[in-house]
Amino acid sequence: MQYIRESNGTYTFPQAVTPALILAIAAELIDQRHPKGTNFNAPETAIDFLRHKIGHLPDEHFYVLYLNTQHELIAAVDTFRGSLSSTQIHPRVIVREALLNNSAAVIFGHNHPSGLAEPSQADRAVTVRLREALALIDVRVLDHIVIGGRDAVSFAQRGIL
Repeated sequence: MQYIRESNGTYTFPQAVTPALILAIAAELIDQRHPKGTNFNAPETAIDFLRHKIGHLPDEHFYVLYLNTQHELIAAVDTFRGSLSSTQIHPRVIVREALLNNSAAVIFGHNHPSGLAEPSQADRAVTVRLREALALIDVRVLDHIVIGGRDAVSFAQRGIL
């Protein structure tokens, strides 16, 4: 990244500031705000993280936050990418990654590029399927968050999970 952070907290850019550069810097700052070890006990933390990661994207992205027993972040993985309105989710990929990360829990998150955060029936069905697959290896699903622009729906907060 080509910028200089001044001691007073401002930034200096030696090149033209484009929307792509702004988004890249924002992503970097979000990663600094939620580093490995960040505690994800509250849905608001995951919503904040996911809103900034995928809320602006023009196609669907399915993120998985892999957490330890204290619900601290081990890894955040942009696991699947889809089209404007759907993404194919493969439970075996998530199970394998959970084992590789030695995860005790996970939080799912995906965006709806339409801007509507309301979970679809397909969202609910895939959550059940993933929860069942992960239960076989003793990994808890804490939440599934749907981001639609600035809006978000937490399955846990709605009592869906």
